[in-house]
Amino acid sequence: MQQFTVPQFIDIESKIIGPITTRQFVIFLGSALVIGLSYRIFDFALFITITVVVSIIAILFAFVKINGRPFHFFILNATQTLRRPKLRVWNNNTIMRDKEKNIDVVTKLEVKIEPKEYYKKSRLAEVALIVDTQGRYKGE
Repeated sequence: MQQFTVPQFIDIESKIIGPITTRQFVIFLGSALVIGLSYRIFDFALFITITVVVSIIAILFAFVKINGRPFHFFILNATQTLRRPKLRVWNNNTIMRDKEKNIDVVTKLEVKIEPKEYYKKSRLAEVALIVDTQGRYKGE
């Protein structure tokens, strides 16, 4: 039997520059680009304001972890939770639109499901025999 090595610590990101990971480097590169553009476009007071805001956001996204997960996962989960309805109700009725009166009519959905008969009893016994004999018995 062959021996395989099992990879460990697969959730740890690789470091590229000292303690900085690739994700953190890209975040800081993007924030430096935004700060550089704001220096060229806006006056000095607005540049300082944008620099402070962008730096705080970059540090949050690069270094902050909540429950061991990066901050951007926290933001995504929070927005998904806020967009979902607060109360989930299962409705067993079907709403049909009455075209003449232009109102919604609630009717009970009645579905009759008849079981399909895939195998007859004699065929089922034969299949069970094939399985029990591990394919040695080929059947008729």
